[in-house]
Amino acid sequence: MGFSENQKLKKQKYKNLLIAGLLILLAVLLIFVPLLVEEQYMLASILFMVCSFFPLMIKYEHKKVTSKELVLIAILGAIAAVSRVPFASIPSVQPTTFVIIMAGGVFGAESGFVVGALAAIVSNIFLGQGPWTPWQMYAWGMVGFAAGLLKNTWVMKSSVGRSIFGFITGFLFGWFMNLWVVLTLMNSFNWAQFIGFYTASFYFDLAHALSNVFFLLVFSQSWLKILKRFQKKYGLLTAYG
Repeated sequence: MGFSENQKLKKQKYKNLLIAGLLILLAVLLIFVPLLVEEQYMLASILFMVCSFFPLMIKYEHKKVTSKELVLIAILGAIAAVSRVPFASIPSVQPTTFVIIMAGGVFGAESGFVVGALAAIVSNIFLGQGPWTPWQMYAWGMVGFAAGLLKNTWVMKSSVGRSIFGFITGFLFGWFMNLWVVLTLMNSFNWAQFIGFYTASFYFDLAHALSNVFFLLVFSQSWLKILKRFQKKYGLLTAYG
């Protein structure tokens, strides 16, 4: 292995550690949102969105990112957000997570994270902002990030693997979102209340998980063909993730 390859590996390792550190920092910031922010959830969400772009910026450092690639990420984020609105009357059932998984699975971890974060804040412009918004941004962002990390594995390359991933992330998303409510109840927290809250959310989490499986089984293959066709034809985001 040559000197230049060692340098590249060290640089990549540094970037990965920096990205991991930023994601951990975002998670820590989330803990303080319901504890310290009062009625300024929109401002907190915008600041959190800006921070959530850091992993993407680090990954794209020293690389030429075209306007087409940025527009593509914005469009996918908008599609994920808008697709949530018509299903608002059906708790936990929406194709947003499906779109985010597809974005990460095709265009990489950082792109998936940004699409997830954008989907949450944009959709909540219509559905209502609140202390849950930054948590949704992080949770959906991490769904896209995880899908990107697994893009070259059996999980993202097979219908069964994608369905299993969608089912698991449906529950993990709900369990993570429950934490912001638990933090707001810190003064009156007890384990019986904690268990009861998570038990009560089971059916909503199950609905989310099953809807993910449905959308992935029915639409993922066609979405993969379309997104990869765009990626190949226009050379979009081929060097990232």
